[in-house]
Amino acid sequence: MKIVFRLATVALLSAVLSGCFLTKLATTPMRIVGAAGSVVGAALSIIPVAGNAADEALEKVDGAIDTTADSIDKIPL
Repeated sequence: MKIVFRLATVALLSAVLSGCFLTKLATTPMRIVGAAGSVVGAALSIIPVAGNAADEALEKVDGAIDTTADSIDKIPL
């Protein structure tokens, strides 16, 4: 019975909440992972020669994640 109630509550909330809020829920974890990658890249940049290349690669990944998240946020639900 609890499972049915919880599923009904989730269904009701998903129907009531705006699409913008739902896309933000989907893209926030993506942005957190991208930001964590940037922090790792900054820490790796201390290593001579290879560190800068790794930092640049992780910055590109972060940029790609942000671009994708922005595209998802623009979806009209």
